[in-house]
Amino acid sequence: MNAEETFSPEDRATLEVTLPTALELCHLGLATMIDIRQSFEIQMKGAIPNTVHIPIFEVKLMLGDTLTEDEQDILDAGQPKDIDAKTFFTMINQLHHARDHLLLCICNSGRRSLTAASMLHSLGYPKALSVAGGFQAWKKLQAAAAVPPVPTAGT
Repeated sequence: MNAEETFSPEDRATLEVTLPTALELCHLGLATMIDIRQSFEIQMKGAIPNTVHIPIFEVKLMLGDTLTEDEQDILDAGQPKDIDAKTFFTMINQLHHARDHLLLCICNSGRRSLTAASMLHSLGYPKALSVAGGFQAWKKLQAAAAVPPVPTAGT
């Protein structure tokens, strides 16, 4: 699968969770959020606290997958993170098997994380899911939490 592939509503239903659900699963200790964005994206836009950073494009290259032109452009825009197969599988196995955690992939908007969750499924990690809306949804949630509620009429 590549980042340009479209997912059917059925695929989305089996691979995707909402951000509030993802945050609750993490809060309960049942899941770990994996930020799959490139390092430069995190530096430019900000990090989500308590996530594990595993850049998806480096993983795809490590696994021998060919990147699309758009993926290669994004990879070339930053400083690639040095990740090898042993490090990747040790991290994923520790989270998925040892802790029995759901793997919640999050990217900027939710598109690449669907591909990442699908890729993890194909590698034998059935508890991998994508966080709908990605970092953009997280930023909106943070902004909404910082704004006091608008009083209703009569209060």
